[in-house]
Amino acid sequence: MRHVIALDVGGTGMKAALIGDDGALLHRARRATGRERGPEAVLAGILGFAAELRAHGVEQYGEPARAAGIAVPGIVDEATGTAVYAANLGWRDIPLRALLADRLGVPVALGHDVRTGGLAEGRIGAGRGADRFLFVPLGTGIAGAIGLDGRVEAGAHGFAGEIGHIVVRPGGVACPCGQHGCLERYASASAVSESWAAACGNPDADAADCAEAVASGDPNAVRVWQDAVDALADGLVTAITLLDPRTLIIGGGLAEAGEVLFQPLRAAVRRRVTFQKLPAVVPAALGDTAGCLGAGLLARDLLTTTTSTTPEVSA
Repeated sequence: MRHVIALDVGGTGMKAALIGDDGALLHRARRATGRERGPEAVLAGILGFAAELRAHGVEQYGEPARAAGIAVPGIVDEATGTAVYAANLGWRDIPLRALLADRLGVPVALGHDVRTGGLAEGRIGAGRGADRFLFVPLGTGIAGAIGLDGRVEAGAHGFAGEIGHIVVRPGGVACPCGQHGCLERYASASAVSESWAAACGNPDADAADCAEAVASGDPNAVRVWQDAVDALADGLVTAITLLDPRTLIIGGGLAEAGEVLFQPLRAAVRRRVTFQKLPAVVPAALGDTAGCLGAGLLARDLLTTTTSTTPEVSA
């Protein structure tokens, strides 16, 4: 059976799948990234995991994968297939596409994790059917993927979509990027966790705890949550003004709060919009499978570059 390999490499874990010609998920697997053992061990783990997936495909389906796609964090040069830099993984200038292609003997596509997840959300998830969308996952940090007619824009230098570093509070909290007042310092899951831990006096409290307290009407939690929502709305309206998306897809850990997030966020965005056209603000549909599914789409694209359509991957 014809199939492709899909790999999503995160800071702590790797998700993988074999995806068939009809878009079906034939096999799923997970492994620890092993970053505590250093960048060389991480790379060896990725290559070994990919080789295991290839062997599984041969054993189960009678032939090796036709292509592979891999999504990684950090700075990625898709054109050259280079993993330029990832602080969490400790690597620099890794020719990952070439290394994987050599190990697997098939074409390989390399993508940025958020852009790859956005590709999946745009084609087969919450943005399906939208010609223009913006995917914003709210996790440890905040990033974005700009969707245009079934593809995701990387930008001239691979930095397109870095909405987390829009300054929403000038002169505010210092950000590791070198600026002060960046969006992700106020509206990421980690920022909410930090604010709520300080407000409630429990150093172990996190954003999920804050959302629960908001739902129960805790006034301190409501204040912390609304501060984050207001900062997020400021950043999103800046992006809406620049990009004019038809659909705004919000994912990541904070989105798991459901309407506790989306009801005040939609209201805050609506209050800030003047001449701009208000996009649909919707939750992401694919959860933590988006990166892996997107990697599968990248691999499928390698096999369909001579056709006018791209087969879909189903969740």
